[in-house]
Amino acid sequence: MSFGFKENIVDQCIYLKVSGSMFIILILYIDDILLATNDLGILSETKKFLSNNFEIKHMGDGYYVIRIEIFCDRSQGLFGLSQKAYINIVLERFRMDKMFSISGSNTERRQI
Repeated sequence: MSFGFKENIVDQCIYLKVSGSMFIILILYIDDILLATNDLGILSETKKFLSNNFEIKHMGDGYYVIRIEIFCDRSQGLFGLSQKAYINIVLERFRMDKMFSISGSNTERRQI
């Protein structure tokens, strides 16, 4: 695959295409593709290229990928990732999900 994408040297499932101030990131995971971009035009071009070369089905906006929650608020220009769900799975696995946290400062010193 080319279409102007460059393979990430660290993770061979991540590809990046940059055109001026526009960019699109293509992430492959088994038989799924996740696209993230700052421009709807380059998104449309990429989807057209993919559909001309592969059988694809648009599944809507992504909300989870490899146990990472994706959230965005387009009206405020916010995008974020959270591993909260995965952390909860790990805590449950090691039976630590019922534990409580306490707040405090490690820098606070008291003289006895």
